[in-house]
Amino acid sequence: DPMEGALLVAGIKAGLDLEVEAKNYPRTDLIPFESEHRFMATLHHSHKNETFIYLKGAPESVLEMCAYQRDRDGEQPLDKAYWLTRLEEMAGSGQRVLAIAMKPVANDQSELNFADVKDGLIMLGLLGIIDPPRSEAIEAVHTCDKAGIRVKMITGDHGITARAIARQIKLDNVDDVLTGEDIDQMSEDELRKSVFDVDVYARVNPEHKLRLVRLLQEQGRIVAMTGDGVNDAPALKRADVGTAMGQNGTEAAKEAAEMVLADDNFASITHAVEEGRTAFDNIKKAILFILPTNGGEALIILAAILFGFKELPLIPVQILWVNMITAVTLALALAFEPSEKNVMQRPPRDAHEPILTPFFIWRISFVSIILMSGTFGLFLWEIDSGASIESARTVAVNTLVMFEIFYLFNSRYITASVFNWAGFTGNRYVLIAIVVLIFFQLGFTYLAPMQLLFGTTAIGLDIWLRIILVSSSVLFLVELEKYFVRRIVMHNKQKTS
Repeated sequence: DPMEGALLVAGIKAGLDLEVEAKNYPRTDLIPFESEHRFMATLHHSHKNETFIYLKGAPESVLEMCAYQRDRDGEQPLDKAYWLTRLEEMAGSGQRVLAIAMKPVANDQSELNFADVKDGLIMLGLLGIIDPPRSEAIEAVHTCDKAGIRVKMITGDHGITARAIARQIKLDNVDDVLTGEDIDQMSEDELRKSVFDVDVYARVNPEHKLRLVRLLQEQGRIVAMTGDGVNDAPALKRADVGTAMGQNGTEAAKEAAEMVLADDNFASITHAVEEGRTAFDNIKKAILFILPTNGGEALIILAAILFGFKELPLIPVQILWVNMITAVTLALALAFEPSEKNVMQRPPRDAHEPILTPFFIWRISFVSIILMSGTFGLFLWEIDSGASIESARTVAVNTLVMFEIFYLFNSRYITASVFNWAGFTGNRYVLIAIVVLIFFQLGFTYLAPMQLLFGTTAIGLDIWLRIILVSSSVLFLVELEKYFVRRIVMHNKQKTS
């Protein structure tokens, strides 16, 4: 335990030999630390027929057990006000404060009970332990704040210490602190009204943690809870995302949690959030890319049927080729999209929001119509120009595929503009996929076995120019649509504010 280690190091610096002290005053019994009583006590016997109880714990709890204090002149009546003043000074600087007390008992005592430490102890002193937050933790809290994630600190430390630490890590509300005693005195409705606004909770026990998690969830909040002890297990289990410490966490905490931090670093949580948001974004981008392709193909066939065409622009084997080749190349490349710049600067999404939102349905319909219009239009152009049905179908398939190549760049950002260097070159897998797909399409168009298999024929350079000119329209039309979407969103934000 880091705190025990700090105390041992302090003893060594004071000139104590730990092995010698352990031999001179062997431990006979102990009362382990529990959050309910906030102290631990040990019973020791010396080789001089002396027996002592030593106790350490939360100062306010230990002071209630003490009747005396020891100074250079011996034992004096306890000056509680003095100790409370010193406690506030030390806690105010962010130190974790422990009180140390002792009590001589009868030499024949071999067991230690709570009644033995109920009163009559001698206060020896206060120990302040500096446990400053890591710099990356402070930055992580700031990142969470920008991402719309409210960070709350629930600790067993003194309220003043908790407030000082909260100021160091720059929590939203560092003025209000609720202690476990305050929570016990509050009704369910009172605590429900305060639980979201208050960010600092001190001297809490496991029941309080579980109650806080439950009340936040009842208000529709998604709660992530971190913990390392056995007592944290109920709250970790109840939270939406229970997170246990991998290095210092107990097995009970790890079993109750859904996620384990291998490095015990709070900043890793923000990295996990960023990765999760990026993965979800990429899933949405893939959907926005794949569905318009299928929608465009369906509209092309539907339009041909409605207009009474005897020969369809696309035959089944060609549709299969488009779906197979674009899914393997273009759609797969979107899985490797890096995080967008604003991924941690936007509020969390509504957990109940469907993936296919009205905006998504509009975008899918909009792009499907563009793909259908351009592909069907060039098919009609070729037919009216006297080209064979094979040539017209070859043009239709290549137009549809080129539409998807240009639309792939649009799909890299859902609403942000792609007209920048990063937009066209930020994902090398997209560029590789496009090159691979172009080679496949050239083989599809000009290789004799492929022509026989798919019913295609060679086309001239002038036709390719027409295909590129028409298919590139989706890039500009979707970017224009994005521009108006951003304007509408900005207008709504200004109107709301």
